[in-house]
Amino acid sequence: MSTFKITKITGKLTLESGLHIGSGDTEMHIGGVDNQVIKDPITGEPYIPGSSLKGKIRSLLEYYAGSHVKTDGRPLSASKASTDLEKHIVTLFGSSGSDDRNAEFGVSRLVFSDTYLNKESRQSIMQTYGKFTEVKAENSINRLKGTAENPRFTERVIKGAVFDFAVSMRIFPKDNYDQLMEVFLTGLKLLTFDALGGSGSRGYGKVSIKFDKEDLQEKFDKITF
Repeated sequence: MSTFKITKITGKLTLESGLHIGSGDTEMHIGGVDNQVIKDPITGEPYIPGSSLKGKIRSLLEYYAGSHVKTDGRPLSASKASTDLEKHIVTLFGSSGSDDRNAEFGVSRLVFSDTYLNKESRQSIMQTYGKFTEVKAENSINRLKGTAENPRFTERVIKGAVFDFAVSMRIFPKDNYDQLMEVFLTGLKLLTFDALGGSGSRGYGKVSIKFDKEDLQEKFDKITF
């Protein structure tokens, strides 16, 4: 009898500052916004793609493990994973299909879902602001003249918006669930110290995370760096 199982990790991701995850639309409109956020094509509401969460958390863990030095900044592959932490990262997030050591790790354990606005948060935002995003005007300063140049307008999901996130973790008989979960929670903790989306160095994308399960929240709160 197989002991394979899937556990679902759910919670709330709250924006502590405006969030910009680009839509990829580079078309310019007169009087419009230069950089729009990605939105659901049906509802028109902003959301966080699962790929954005996965990529950010993985990259932070690889920095934490020091893996970026030996990969020249590329994603950590199975063939280059040597430490226990690096092996856990590859196990959780997967590796290139052309890697000879893929069979050793199997399929990626984490499955990220797109993250949508929480129902209560959606209602609260619409009642208070009437819209989900703001447009922030920015520019650069000419160091010699002291004048503003290159004005641009960036759309951001407003501070305080709450998203429901869900990540599934596949657990195989050979897996050490506790160790894998600890690494994943560490990645999420790193995210709260860093930023999600673009322009993090300018204050965008600060987030906080609250889990639905108390035991996960307790483990998360105990993680320190």
